[in-house]
Amino acid sequence: MIVADLKPIREIAESIASFKKVTVIACGGCVSVCLTGGARSAEVLARDLSHPRHYKKRPPTFDTETIQRQCEKDFVAAYLKVPHDTDAILSMACGAGVQTLAETFGELPVIPALNTSFLGSLDEPGIWREKCQGCGNCVLAFTGGICPVTRCAKHLLNGPCGGSSNGKCEISKDVDCAWQLIIDRLKALGRLDDYEKIFPIKDWSSDRGGGPRTMGISRVRDQESPAP
Repeated sequence: MIVADLKPIREIAESIASFKKVTVIACGGCVSVCLTGGARSAEVLARDLSHPRHYKKRPPTFDTETIQRQCEKDFVAAYLKVPHDTDAILSMACGAGVQTLAETFGELPVIPALNTSFLGSLDEPGIWREKCQGCGNCVLAFTGGICPVTRCAKHLLNGPCGGSSNGKCEISKDVDCAWQLIIDRLKALGRLDDYEKIFPIKDWSSDRGGGPRTMGISRVRDQESPAP
């Protein structure tokens, strides 16, 4: 899921101080799971931002709305109703959701309330860890389900660097060496032969190296096997 964190209240307050009426829009998608973007979070944020201590002049007034997915333009256009007297929208979505609202409500400023952090998983209650960078060319089938692109500080694809020591990365004793984790997993799976395979130079054009990426449903269908 996409993991995001609430911006500092002071930063948010400064970004909306010039508006009279702000609509805080919660997102019921990924960020609601990590308890930063859902309906309850929006209500709490609106209450906190209403306090005069955050402003030199009178604080804005707030409404709150919730939509299940802020990142779908047709869905937003069809189901999200913003009060007519709204001066600005405060989005509690990831960066994709913020930009979708900005494109949909072009006449209104759309301000992010969250910092989008990473694609992660819930490893234990209340703890999300980064697991994927969306590089567009997944190698998890060969690395025991552990991503070296994300979890190795140097994005190495063919084993650990010389800085790996006692299973830890050279950047911190608290960071596991991704390739030590991969080797341990492959050994447990009886697949250490996969460790001997050499990955070719990665084509980063499928990552951000090729610019902003687009995928359409026609491309997905083209990749499907033809019916017998």
